[in-house]
Amino acid sequence: MPLSFRPSQNIARLKESATLAVAAKARALKAQGIPVIDLGAGEPDFDTPAFIRLAATAAMDAGATRYTNTEGILPLREAIAADANQIQIQGAPVTAAEVVVSNGSKQSLYNACVCCFGPGDDVLIPIPSWTSYFEMVELARATAVPVHGDPANSLKVTADLLAAAATPATKGLMLNSPSNPTGAVYSREELSAILELAAARGWWVIADEIYLRIDYEGRAVSALEVATSRDNLIVINGVAKAYAMTGWRIGWSIAPAAVSKAMTNFQGHTTSNAAAVSQHAALAAIADRAQADEAVSHMVAAFRQRRDAVVHALSAFPAVRYVHPEGAFYVYINVDGFRGADDPGAAFAAAVLDEYQVAIVPGSAFGTPNWIRASYATTESVAVEGLTRIATCLTTPATESPR
Repeated sequence: MPLSFRPSQNIARLKESATLAVAAKARALKAQGIPVIDLGAGEPDFDTPAFIRLAATAAMDAGATRYTNTEGILPLREAIAADANQIQIQGAPVTAAEVVVSNGSKQSLYNACVCCFGPGDDVLIPIPSWTSYFEMVELARATAVPVHGDPANSLKVTADLLAAAATPATKGLMLNSPSNPTGAVYSREELSAILELAAARGWWVIADEIYLRIDYEGRAVSALEVATSRDNLIVINGVAKAYAMTGWRIGWSIAPAAVSKAMTNFQGHTTSNAAAVSQHAALAAIADRAQADEAVSHMVAAFRQRRDAVVHALSAFPAVRYVHPEGAFYVYINVDGFRGADDPGAAFAAAVLDEYQVAIVPGSAFGTPNWIRASYATTESVAVEGLTRIATCLTTPATESPR
């Protein structure tokens, strides 16, 4: 008889990524000829800048097709450290020994969780949060503790809220600014207060800064700029979002040397090094500052224009409540009470896909079932049409026919 599969306790509670599930469903509907507007994607719609692609080709021609050191090629780690030192204003300079290059920022986040947390540890996670934070903490066999953000403050948490949620078992917290899913950005003062609390309590801070350069109201603040000490700080970033390099799979961590060594050892037993050619492409993105800044500025300007356009479209529906997006490329919309459903976000996601052919992500994926996330990482006209359909669905009684 064939052996029946029963998931091990390591993954028994693991859930499918909601964002990837939405993308797969949207692709399936499109394949059937249904003209779905996909606003579920968390991926820039731009091509990787040409100078980066050319650098990858040159690297392949030069033989960059073999294993590298697990922690990444030295020139890339040096470039990442140098880039970090452009913004760090306190403490000793970041060195290449504190940088570990991985197969995307998602792996760096997981590496940090596994190396810093374990059984018996509580990890504070601001809610709403990116869907994978909870799974990563659980896979590290620690306990994820949700801390709900303040609706009056763009759903951001404060140092006081974190302190109130803490227990004697609290070992650390996850931070994300600009935020996925809300687009909210923590101010220097807010971030400083949180980092001061963590330092005083001896907590690890894992700061996910993958959207740092996609900011519309003034440059978002990195934890490296604010922290008075990096002894308890792990900063995660990568090239996926700002440089439109999602498929290249390059992320990194900046952490104290001992943590970086542990993360390197762990990665050495899981994936080993990131793809060699992708590392050389990332090196061009980080080291060629002039071309990179020009490319990033162009893309961020386009995102800002789309943000302004969808916010303007939503202004025609004053009953629709949402978090004003200051960064990233998402609009987080409140759908509380939608058709009396127990999970309003899931009910709305199903209705807007079935009745208005728009794919979005329900807020339950981010810990807030009364909300939904829509991405405007698409053309301006498509984003405006999609958000208009979302607002129409939300404000149209169920007894009326959809558009």
